[in-house]
Amino acid sequence: MEQVLLVRYGEIHLKGLNRPFFEQKLMQGIRHSLDPLGFPVKVKQDQGRIFVFGLPGQAMEEAVDRLSRVFGIHSISPAVAVEKDYAAIRDAALAMVGRRLERDPAIHTFKCFCRRSDKRFPMRSEDMNRELGHDILEAYAMLSVDVHHPDMQVWVEVREQAFLYSQEVPGPNGMPTGTAGRAALLISGGIDSPVAGYLMAKRGLELSAVHFYSYPYTSERARDKVVDLTRLISRYAGPIRLHLVPFTEIQLTIYEKCPPKETTVLMRRLMMRIAEAWARQDGALALITGEALGQVASQTIESLCVTDDAVSMPVFRPLIGFDKEEIISIAKKIDTFETSILPYEDCCTVFVPQHPVTKPSVEKLRASEALVDWTEMIEKAIKDTETILVNSR
Repeated sequence: MEQVLLVRYGEIHLKGLNRPFFEQKLMQGIRHSLDPLGFPVKVKQDQGRIFVFGLPGQAMEEAVDRLSRVFGIHSISPAVAVEKDYAAIRDAALAMVGRRLERDPAIHTFKCFCRRSDKRFPMRSEDMNRELGHDILEAYAMLSVDVHHPDMQVWVEVREQAFLYSQEVPGPNGMPTGTAGRAALLISGGIDSPVAGYLMAKRGLELSAVHFYSYPYTSERARDKVVDLTRLISRYAGPIRLHLVPFTEIQLTIYEKCPPKETTVLMRRLMMRIAEAWARQDGALALITGEALGQVASQTIESLCVTDDAVSMPVFRPLIGFDKEEIISIAKKIDTFETSILPYEDCCTVFVPQHPVTKPSVEKLRASEALVDWTEMIEKAIKDTETILVNSR
């Protein structure tokens, strides 16, 4: 009897001739997620399943927790693998049921789900269901069968070996990391941008991240907060190159020399230009922001058009149609919410005009931006950027 993790995937099944590429990327993500555990695992794909061998029992719980954050995974089951012999299957099933009953005495009903993928196995699925159910009832008189709403499900999959399990832990679904290219996330210290990064990584994007800080108007704790948020995202997205861009000089110049009502939108335009420069250096093909239509003055449709005008890259806004409660719900699910609400201001919250423009025009903002030659300041901000590799795994 050997312990194994059985991994299911969902959307990859739709990929036709490209499916092997996505399966290989998912197995790569699984190996990367489990590497810190320090065990020489073997990851194998077979008939719509991925199997992970080589983990000892004491590492199973942490391994399942790690895999529950790997994009592309539909669900994970801790299982045991035995030879394709009914007596071995029965003994393993009885031992598995006994362990479940020890952990959860409230279990009173069960149902068997046997599937014979290897048609050379002599017992049909229906016969195995019936025979195994009978043996479990004989061994555990306190149990009864409930085919509709069982407390416990006993699964058997007969493949090159017989795999038995009684639990399915949901994964995050989505597409494996690295199957959709790379994009750069503009990350603040707020609630929205980490959620935006998570959602785009879920579609297979690798992430870089760009954060703007305005020391001394923002503190070191605000910077550390963004590093922590990036680390939380990297639990799902893998390693992230985080660029920490000093923005004080640019922000003060906007405040001093540009129309007060336009400062927020001008700030966004210059941020986008710097983020695009870093994105190109990282090989990214798009930018990601956490903007939602109409949430604040800089997120009206006119403001978004003015912001996009500053760059030539596509800008992905996965939260564009979300309301705040929906965003908060996802932030709580991915454990970024509590960090996001720590009271350390980022540069987007300083120098905010009292009456910001809500319907700016591209032509007028281009003219306002042209009041200053930003070239040297942008080059200096890029030169003075601190870049760190953030990886939670």
